[in-house]
Amino acid sequence: MTFDRAVISILKEQISAYKMLLELLKKERESLVNFDAEKVEEVSKEKDTVVMRLRLLEEERVRLIEKFAEDNNLSCNINLEKMAKHTGDDTFSVLRSQMLSLLQSIDDMNKFNSILINRSLRYIRTTTNFFNSFTTQHIPQTTGVLLSKET
Repeated sequence: MTFDRAVISILKEQISAYKMLLELLKKERESLVNFDAEKVEEVSKEKDTVVMRLRLLEEERVRLIEKFAEDNNLSCNINLEKMAKHTGDDTFSVLRSQMLSLLQSIDDMNKFNSILINRSLRYIRTTTNFFNSFTTQHIPQTTGVLLSKET
């Protein structure tokens, strides 16, 4: 397999993983709206796994592109647009636009989920403060001795 084909293969795997991440973010949003803490934790673990996979794929993609640039005497700052021009393969441009679209969707979903999390935390703080207002006023701070009368 040539380096350009290997890069295309890695890009397709990355796109697939980004789609999985987007779906997980949608599940996370649903769990946050439903206040399902267990589901949020489960989704978080799945997200960690996908993100780890994406890191590995990105490292491999960078390695392959650097090797491609070295073999073809190109500058080290080669990107997908330059690869498309150099190879004459429009697949790089198509994959690049798909990745950009997915990354924008992920960013938007992540921002939305962040807002939901912040609102949930604010709700929890408010509720906790409400309950604390009752307990601190009605529970004496000193300890005493309980006496009983026997007849």
